[in-house]
Amino acid sequence: MVKDLPEEIRLIATLSNAFGPPGNEAEVREILKKELEQYADEVRKDKLGNIIFFHHGKEGYPNVMLAAHMDEVAFIVTFIEDNGFLRFHTLGGITSNIMLGQTILLQGEKGPVKGIIGTKPPHIMTEEEQKKILPVEDLFIDIGAENLEEAEGKGVEIGTLGVFDVKFTELGGGYIRGKAFDDRAGCAVLVEVFKALKDSPYNLTAVGTVQEEVGGRGARTAAWQLNPDYALALEGTFAADVPGSRPDRTSAKLRGGPVITIVDRTTITHPTILKTLTKTAKKKSIPHQFKKVPMGGTDAGSIHLTKAGIPSGTVAVPCRYIHGPASVTHIDDLRNTITLVTGFVKAISEVPPSA
Repeated sequence: MVKDLPEEIRLIATLSNAFGPPGNEAEVREILKKELEQYADEVRKDKLGNIIFFHHGKEGYPNVMLAAHMDEVAFIVTFIEDNGFLRFHTLGGITSNIMLGQTILLQGEKGPVKGIIGTKPPHIMTEEEQKKILPVEDLFIDIGAENLEEAEGKGVEIGTLGVFDVKFTELGGGYIRGKAFDDRAGCAVLVEVFKALKDSPYNLTAVGTVQEEVGGRGARTAAWQLNPDYALALEGTFAADVPGSRPDRTSAKLRGGPVITIVDRTTITHPTILKTLTKTAKKKSIPHQFKKVPMGGTDAGSIHLTKAGIPSGTVAVPCRYIHGPASVTHIDDLRNTITLVTGFVKAISEVPPSA
């Protein structure tokens, strides 16, 4: 049980187990609120669903925004067959080759509904069908309903949302496994950094953002309201230190420390942000690595183009198998990311906003 875990990983376990598809992040938001409201000078929930925690420091220090998205890749029911099977669409980047046979948790109108992603048996597939990756259109969710009426009787309807049904667990040796480490790992970092700086003189705003997996939407509206001097997106990024990965395509590795983005598909990290991160890591002897494959995007992509532009960057916890049923990371990487981001906020706060 989560409550029986050591305190150092209790938070990420609780966050990982929470239900939070894009547009329905309430459960994650409540966890963040419970963790941080006693440490914040002000707490605000905006119209889109972002939750914003303010630490009001001393005048003269820049305003620093930390953002971690609360949503996870998910599923939405788009059609119910007469025989009770559910057709669906994905919210966020889930490839169909990892879906087959995965267990799904739906939140229906009458409560949780469990299901499994299926397709027709391989025994009756053609040889060509057996070799190809099945498209989402050929898959369905089986919730154990005989017909349309039974499916609806369970509280499932068009628009019902679901996520992978995987519970957090420790693998031993500091390795942990759970769903949605993208970005519940970033949310855990957000919480711990905010707590660590509760007595600091710096002006810090921590934001749990919504709908990142479908386009960084919450980060854009949050940044518009806050218009910070500097911003840092906190993420769980893909690690490819697995068999079959070429060295030049191994973007990050576990136990390599926090992953600093130089460039990705949506952002070129601002030089002041990048320099401050790397100098802080070296000064504090924090193991760190750079994202070697410039793919993907984060909330920084939305934040840095807001209003007249906001100097932004991204730091992430390396995680294997993100956007799948479960991810694996190491507690040392989480701790080191917390240490780096805490040091970054202190260091960047001493840099004039015009630098």
